[in-house]
Parts: sequence; C-alpha cells; structure tokens
Amino acid sequence: MEVRNLEPKALWNNFADLNAVPRASKKEERVIAFIVAFGENLGLKTVQDATGNVMISKPATPGMENRKTVVMQSHLDMVHQKNNDTVFDFDSQGIQMFVDGDWVKAKGTTLGADNGIGVASIMALLASTTIEHPPLEAMFTIDEETGMTGAKEIDPSNFTGSILLNLDTEEDDELTIGCAGGIDTNSEYAYALEKSNENSVAFQITIKGLSGGHSGMDIHKGRGNANKLMNRLFYGALKSEKISLASVDGGSLRNAIPRESRSVVVVSNEEKAAFLAFLEKFAAVLKEEYHSIEPSLVVVAEETALPEEVMGQVDFVKIVNSLYAMPNGVFRMSPDIEDLVEASTNLARVIVKDGKFITQSLQRSSVESTKDDVANAVRASLEGMGCSVSQSGDYPGWKPNPDSDILRLMVRLYQESFNKEPKVEACHAGLECGILGAHFPGMDMISFGPTIRGAHSPDERVQISSVQKFWSYLLAVLKEIPSVK
Repeated sequence: MEVRNLEPKALWNNFADLNAVPRASKKEERVIAFIVAFGENLGLKTVQDATGNVMISKPATPGMENRKTVVMQSHLDMVHQKNNDTVFDFDSQGIQMFVDGDWVKAKGTTLGADNGIGVASIMALLASTTIEHPPLEAMFTIDEETGMTGAKEIDPSNFTGSILLNLDTEEDDELTIGCAGGIDTNSEYAYALEKSNENSVAFQITIKGLSGGHSGMDIHKGRGNANKLMNRLFYGALKSEKISLASVDGGSLRNAIPRESRSVVVVSNEEKAAFLAFLEKFAAVLKEEYHSIEPSLVVVAEETALPEEVMGQVDFVKIVNSLYAMPNGVFRMSPDIEDLVEASTNLARVIVKDGKFITQSLQRSSVESTKDDVANAVRASLEGMGCSVSQSGDYPGWKPNPDSDILRLMVRLYQESFNKEPKVEACHAGLECGILGAHFPGMDMISFGPTIRGAHSPDERVQISSVQKFWSYLLAVLKEIPSVK
C-alpha cells in the first residue's frame, strides 16, 4: 500500500507532501516557504516572524467561537541521517517512504516522523472543512533539533491562545507534562604532530552497527556509544602495544547517540600481529557485553596508506585518559519520579584531524542544578588536559504541573476513548515547551503524539495504527476544549 492511501488520508497526504521538501535544521528556507504557501493558499492569516517561525490562525467552527484558543505546535526541521551505504542527497531529494506492515519507514534514512507527523496533523486541521474545533493558532517552529532557536526567539505577540498542544512525543499512551533542559559542551585542543615511523603499518579501524538513537529518550537503554568504545579500544591498545593515532571521525549529530566511529592508527611492523590479536579479543569482549542490545556491533580493521604524520604520543595519552574519564550516559536518576532519568550526558562527536582534537557533547537534566553538575563534570575532564571548552545553547526544562486543566481533560478523554489510563510522565528530552513556557507565562501545556521508534536514526519508523489512534484522540480533545470563563 502507498503511504498516501493510508487513513486518515488528509494527514498522510500532508506528511507525504512535507517529506518531499528537504528540511534539515538550519536549512529550513524551503520548508518555511512551503508552510507559508500552505496557509496563504487556504486564505488563513499567515505570519512569518524574523526568526523563521510561522503562525497560521484559523477561526473556530460555528458554535465554538467562545471556546479557549488552542495553540497547536510542532517543529518544521528534521534530523538528516542515513546509513553509510545509502546513496542519498538530503539537500535535493525527498524522503523515500514505504509501508511495512503496521509501520511507515524510509529507505536507509531518517523518516522525519519526528516531527513531521505533528506538522501534518496541524496542516490537516487547518485545511479541514468538517472537523469541529475551537479557535486555532498553528505554531510551526524551526531549528528544534540543533538548538531550539525557533522556540527561543519566538515572537509572542503573534499568539493569543491559553492552551498549547505540543505534538512531539513518541508513545501514544503517554501524556507528557515536563521535560529536560540542556546545554552543549564543546572543546578544542591543538596537539603536537610527529612523523610516522616508516617501519610501520596503518589500519583504518571502524566501529559500526550500533543502534544509536535519541540522546535523551534512549540514553537509559545502555546502547553503545561509538566514540566511547573507540576510545576504550585506544586505551586498551596503549596498555599492551605501542600504537600511534593519525585521525578519528566519530559520531554525527549533537543529539544522537553515536552509531559509528572511524580512526586511522599506526603500529610498528613488529607490533602488527600483537595488535591484530588485541583487536580480535577486544571485539569479542564488546560483542559479549552488548550481545542483547547491539547484535549488529562490529569492529573492522583494514590496512590503509601510511599517513605522513601522527599525533604526538604525550597528547595521545592525555586525550585517551580524558575521554575515558569523561562521564557518558545516565548521570542521575530522578529521586522523585519513578524511572525518570534526571541528568545525562552524550559524547556526540570526536574529531582528530590536522593537529586539532575536537569534541561535542550534550548534557540534559530536568533540574537546573544537576544540569550544571553534569556539564561541569564533562568540562573538568576536558579542561584537565588543557582543552579550550565552551558551553552554549543552554535552555530550561519544563516543570510538571499535575493540576493542569488540560491534563485533567485529556486524561478523562483518554479513559473514555480507550478504556484505560494514560501514562502521565515527564520525559528526558528537550521539548520546546520548556522554552515556550518562559515566553508565555501561565500557558497550560501538554505534549503527546503517536508511537515513533528509532527517531534520529535510519531505523526511524511510525506506527500506522498509532497515528490513527492519535488522530481520533486529538479530534476528541479539540471538540471538548472548554469555553472562556
């Protein structure tokens, strides 16, 4: 079956139209133009602010004019990632989707269901002539995935609503009422170079096949971080063999758990056999440790051209020790909310090239003090070896409000619609609600969405039956929005 033939057709057709438009974070010009044209073609008030966020307002259906105005919010950008063997140009090609049973997937790339399903849902509401709803204000933000720039710089004067529905969570039985804030920690260090020993051989080492995933929502699952595993390999090799490092290229995006890392190392001809034996043993240890959660993990070593220069050995040891000591993964579980990760950190990017060692990492926490604590721990591990460290992109979390009026309404409607209780939770991800709450004091906010798996990775997929469930639930909620008192 084609995606456009799925129900509800209005939603899926809008999703297909959206997925034909390249929309990487910080490259949203085309999708902004697309959504502006969509609103204007419907004859609805459409405003683009100075940052690039788009507001489209739609009057209430007859008889619902006195209901509270609802802001419907989703972000326009998506994570662009592909498998290493997938030939695809995100700047010129639309996402290639297909139906697999109860799931919609993409061919070797991210799907864009995060947050394209939310965007498509709002588009369907704006275009509908039959759905009952209160006054609506659609809020399409930009650059959510790489800094939440749109939410940070939103123009509040374009909005009058008192309820905000954020359509950007990934479990259809969850109502999210809080989220983590975050901060980026980046570092740079100039290392000494020395000539490669001519009596040596070079290997390109690749660690790949890891699951990756969202560095907030998936951080508690114990998945392998390719950057940390590569550094562990270096640490072990340095203890037993003399090796030198020429380059590293590990990870990709700041908010994705690294799936792959590549390095070039140099070993003397005398050490070659011992080094290969070490690699074989190291790979076996990793596969045993991760056999249940990373069944596709592989460590590959291939001979390559001998580089002219390598990192000086003193700097190599300093860098390896610093990265080994750096915290990664869950830093603290919440003592107040069961099973909630309070603070975490993800070593997202490691680059060694042309005399420069660079790292990028993202720390998250729902509590400002522990966000500072984990960010300081990462900073200290880098500054201790002499790195220049910068921290930026700091954004607040969203404090849960269990007494929310919209929460009570949505819990009741969920119970009535599906004969069970929804999960009311805070999440360990950076939702825009935390930032938007600072712009709109008193706004009653909640986040929900259909079931999405593998966001931020080429394994991303969205469940068709869940989209149908989410859509019917969304329509029920809009129909029951209370009147202005």
